[in-house]
Amino acid sequence: MTAEAADLAIFGSSPLSRLLAGLLRQVHGKSVVFVGASHARYRLPREIDLSVGPITRPESWALLDEIVPETTRLLSKIAGRHAWHHVDPVFFADAQWAQEALGHVQHMANAFGIATEMVAPSKLGRDRAGIRLRDVVRLQRPIIEPALDHWLDELGVLRLQPDRVEIEPGGSAGIWVGETEYSARHAVLADDAAIIAHLPLPQWPRLLARRAMSSVLTTPTEPLVAKIMAHLDSGTLLAQQDEGGIAAIGPGDLGSAAARLSRLLADDRQLQQAGQVSYPTLVTADGAPAFGKAAGIGADIIIGLGPTGTFIAPALARWLAGEAAPNEDSWFGERLVGRDSSQNSVAEFHPSLRRTAA
Repeated sequence: MTAEAADLAIFGSSPLSRLLAGLLRQVHGKSVVFVGASHARYRLPREIDLSVGPITRPESWALLDEIVPETTRLLSKIAGRHAWHHVDPVFFADAQWAQEALGHVQHMANAFGIATEMVAPSKLGRDRAGIRLRDVVRLQRPIIEPALDHWLDELGVLRLQPDRVEIEPGGSAGIWVGETEYSARHAVLADDAAIIAHLPLPQWPRLLARRAMSSVLTTPTEPLVAKIMAHLDSGTLLAQQDEGGIAAIGPGDLGSAAARLSRLLADDRQLQQAGQVSYPTLVTADGAPAFGKAAGIGADIIIGLGPTGTFIAPALARWLAGEAAPNEDSWFGERLVGRDSSQNSVAEFHPSLRRTAA
């Protein structure tokens, strides 16, 4: 049996992909199928959603400054008042190059109305620099994901978990569930796993490279300096869980991730692992996010947004629908996946670009 073709198929498992699917249906009038599974309730955390990140480009800070209130209002309507809350994360750095980037992040945060303060080195470890950012928004994925799924159902967005997928060079998608074939005139690969699984190999952009990531969860331990901490040198995120354990999300295999966690803590606490997982991710050659059609004609790709990705969803939906505001159109247009990374016009700070990253 063959179902009627949809305008778009959104592939992904994140809140960003769900918001995109719903907004493209509700606001922009597209027929949409969503291809992805929920994860927040039953797997180790692989991402943390924050309204700020280690971003150095002022135009990216400006976009977030405009879009974060829109996204939080939307999520409050969909998932209720517990969909997000404020936190005071700490960004910290060891190497001189990372400390210079940290200083630039602090300057940008202050310029866009986010209060910061220096953290005493005695709390972080010798020769480290750190800043605390006040009143940052953190999303609650275990609350948001099921609410977004319910929202998609109400909007008539068909949610599929396929047995087979084929993405054509021109960007259309065939999706098989049992003996039923669903199709879409255009596919959007909205996270790393979707790109790795479904993008045709001949269309892989030169801009992208694979990287191993690991997530390690410890048993309950003493409190961190802040509920969320970001180590700029390595790109590792530390998050204290409600039950007291620490989730560490960072590059490398499980052995290197576990060893790094011990080094990043400025004390001699004994850590016991409660869980661990390693998985592939993607990075861009210049550290900046990337969007647009693979090879100029294929499926749309979304890559490299980091912890701020979900907050960009309303602007990204407008851009995909051809209805973006001029500043949004310029921001996405300068970050197309087919760009020449050697031009360095949108390059961002990213530890994967440094051989000296911890």
